[in-house]
Amino acid sequence: MITAFRRLAGTWFAKGLFILLVLSFGIWGIEDVVRNFGRDNAVARVGGQPIELTEAQNAARREGQRIQRELGPRFEPNDAFRNAVARQALENLIAGRAQGLEARRMGVGVSVDAIRAYTFSIPSFQGADGRFNPLILNQFLRQNDLSEADFTRLVASDLERQQLIGAVRAGARSPEVLTRQLLAFAEEKRSADVAEFPLLSAPEVPEPTEAQLTRFHENNPAQFSSPEYREAALALLTPEVLLPRVTVTDAEIDAGLDAERERSGTPERRTVEQALVSTKEAADAIRTAWQGGADLATIKAQAEAAGGSALEMGTVTRAEMPVENLAAAVFGAPEGGVAEPVQSPFGWHVMKVTAIQPGAEPPLDELRARTRQSLALEKAADMTFEEANKLEDALSSGATVEEAAQRFGLTPARVTVDKEGNGRDGRRVELPGGPAARAAVLEAIFASPVGSGPRVAEAAGSFVALDVPSSTPAALRPFATVEAEVRRAWTLDARRRAQEERAAALLAAAQGGKDFAEAAREAGVEPVRMGPALRDPQAATPGGIPPELLPGLFAAKPGEVTMAATAAGFAVARLAEVVAADVAADTAGLARVKGEVEGTMQDDLEAQFAAALRARANVTINPAMLEQVAGR
Repeated sequence: MITAFRRLAGTWFAKGLFILLVLSFGIWGIEDVVRNFGRDNAVARVGGQPIELTEAQNAARREGQRIQRELGPRFEPNDAFRNAVARQALENLIAGRAQGLEARRMGVGVSVDAIRAYTFSIPSFQGADGRFNPLILNQFLRQNDLSEADFTRLVASDLERQQLIGAVRAGARSPEVLTRQLLAFAEEKRSADVAEFPLLSAPEVPEPTEAQLTRFHENNPAQFSSPEYREAALALLTPEVLLPRVTVTDAEIDAGLDAERERSGTPERRTVEQALVSTKEAADAIRTAWQGGADLATIKAQAEAAGGSALEMGTVTRAEMPVENLAAAVFGAPEGGVAEPVQSPFGWHVMKVTAIQPGAEPPLDELRARTRQSLALEKAADMTFEEANKLEDALSSGATVEEAAQRFGLTPARVTVDKEGNGRDGRRVELPGGPAARAAVLEAIFASPVGSGPRVAEAAGSFVALDVPSSTPAALRPFATVEAEVRRAWTLDARRRAQEERAAALLAAAQGGKDFAEAAREAGVEPVRMGPALRDPQAATPGGIPPELLPGLFAAKPGEVTMAATAAGFAVARLAEVVAADVAADTAGLARVKGEVEGTMQDDLEAQFAAALRARANVTINPAMLEQVAGR
C-alpha cells in the first residue's frame, strides 16, 4: 500500500494537486492582499498624493473630540454626527494638501524659527505670566492625539497658508458707492414719542388665592425646583504636587537655556521699509536711489512707475518674517542700510532698515532659574501620567479614594455640590485645585456614573481620583417650603400682565386713529420725545429709546406705532422723525465701513481661492473608505 502511494506521488497528476493545495493555502493566508489587488486603499487623493485611512481616522477622532468637548459630556454622538465629522475632517485634510501643493509650486517655505515664534505667540499656550508654557502645549497635544511632529507640520502648513491667502486677500477693495450706501443705512437715526409702562409703577393686584398659588407652583417647576446634588470623594494629582520629587541636572539646564532665552528675552527688532517690483533691473535701480538718499515717497513713486509698490513694513523680529531669505537680508543689513534685492514668489524685494532695537535677555542666574523651573514642570507633567496609571491601578484593586490619596501623598476631600459648585446651603464649595481646575473637576463629578466606583479622570492638565457614591436628583420643592417665593413670583407675573394689557390698549387706540399723546394720557402715562437713535441695538442709544423698540421703529413709517417688552416692563412708541446720515462729513465712518466691507470681500476671495485650489488638485474621494473613517 505504501509503495502504491509512493508511485502515485511521483506522477504529474499528484504533483499538480500538491501545487494547487499550496496555492490555495497561500491565497487563504493573504486573502486581503489578493482581494484588494488593484484597488485604491486611500480615502482620498489630492494631486495624486494619497490621504491614508489612518491619517483620516486620526483627524476625524481629533475633530470629534474637539466638538464633544464643546458640546459637553452629556452629548451622545450618532451616525449622522460621525458622518459629518468624518467628512469635515477629510475636507480639512484635502484643503491642507491642496494649499501645500500650491505653496510648493510657488516656492513658498517656512523656517524653523518662524514655526517656533508662531507657536510661542499663540495666546492659549501662554501662562498667567504671559509667557509661553510648554506644559499647556503638551496638554493640548495629548488632548488632540498629536505628536510634536504632527503639530509642527500643522503650524508650517498654517504659515504657508497665511502667505498664500495674504496675497489673495490683499486684492479686496470696497467700491465707494457701496461704502456710502451702507454707511447711510447704518447711520440713519430715528426719533420717537415713547410711552413706558414699567413694572415698578404697575397697579396693585388682588391677593392670590391658595389655588392660584398652587397652580402657579405646579406650572413653573423650573423656578421652584432644587438642583441635582452629588456627593463625591476627590483627590487631585497635579504636576505641582510632584515637583519635590523631580530632579533637574545642570546639563539639562544648559541644554534648555537657548529655548528659555527665546521665551524670556526680548528679540532684536528692526524697522523696515520695503519696495516690491517685478524685475531685477527695477529692483537694482530702486536700491541705487535709496542708497543715494531718496526718501520713501520718492521710492514709492519709482516703484509704482515700474508696476510695483513701496510701503513701511513697521517694526519686526526675525521670527516674524516667515520667508528666510527676506529675513536674512533684513537682519544682515546695518541701520540705515539697504539690502541687496531678494526674489520671492511675489517679485523682487528691496528693503531698507531705518532703525534697530537691540535684543535683551535676563541675567544668567535668573535665566537658569527659569529654565530649571520650566524643565521641572515638564518632568512633573510627564510624571503625572505614570502616577495616574498607578493611582488608577490602586483604585481598581479596591482602595478607596481616601486610601489611595494617603498612599500617593495627595489631599482628599469629600463634598456635596450642584453643577454650579454650590452646596445645599447655596454657598460656594471649595474644590481641590483652586479656580484653575474648578470647572474641570465639576465636569468630572457630573460626568461620572453614580455608584460606579472610584475612577481617575483628567482635569485641566491634572488628574482627579473620584468616587460618586450617591446623588439627589432635581425635584420640585414642596409648596409649603417655597410659598413665599411662589407668592412673590405670582405677584410679579400678575403686575407684568397688567402692564402688558395697558400697553396693548394704547397700541390699539393709536392704530385705530386716536392721537397718540391723548391716548397715552388716558392710559395714565405721559409720552416723552426720545432720540435720535441708531438702528443697531448694540450701539449707544442717545436719547434713551429702549433698544427693544428699535427694530419696530426702523421698520415703521413716520406716524406709525409699535410696541415691545423692555427690561423695565413694556413700551409703546410712535415714530416722529427720520434723521438721514451726513455721509460726506463722516470720514471716520466711511473708513470703518470700508474696512468691514473689504474684510467680507477678503473672506469671499479666500473661499473662492480655496475652491479653485481644490478643483486644480484633481481631488478624488473613495466613498467606501470614507465610511470606514466614520466608523461604519
